[in-house]
Amino acid sequence: MNAINAVLNRKLVLNSFYILLSKEADTIKVGEVLGRSLKPGAIVALKGELGAGKTVLVKGIAKGLDVNGEPNSPTFVIMNAYEGRVPLYHFDFYRVSGVIELQGIGYEDYFYDDGVTVVEWADRVEGVFPESAIWIEIKIPGKRNTNSNVREINVEGEEKWLSLFRSMVELVLPI
Repeated sequence: MNAINAVLNRKLVLNSFYILLSKEADTIKVGEVLGRSLKPGAIVALKGELGAGKTVLVKGIAKGLDVNGEPNSPTFVIMNAYEGRVPLYHFDFYRVSGVIELQGIGYEDYFYDDGVTVVEWADRVEGVFPESAIWIEIKIPGKRNTNSNVREINVEGEEKWLSLFRSMVELVLPI
């Protein structure tokens, strides 16, 4: 491996953080830590198959933002807004057909507002997200086992924020 590849590989490692969780409660804890670390204007893009735990993570984010009540998936309404320490705009792009449809609903009004925006099924319209977005992929490892809550979570974000987030997660979960 030459020096350039070593530097590039090091940079990639510093910009992502992998977590293996075995309980739904731990996914909520990670979401809560994430919510506490987010500032107004933050955008979180979630990827993962159906049933992976995207909405569970959003419930934790809402907790970290001091939202009263528990969010549910806005699959049929595309977006739900919740009041908290910082407003939470929870989108679900599962049924979105493309950028033109998003422009029709005025997504930019929320993406670039004073709240925190969290988008489930973000990979369906990746081109609308700014470079500063935090990307989180949730996977069910191995064969799909409906009796298991084991999840692989990969978080990608700006290096400085990611380092702080990782430290916060390590305080609440044995990783």
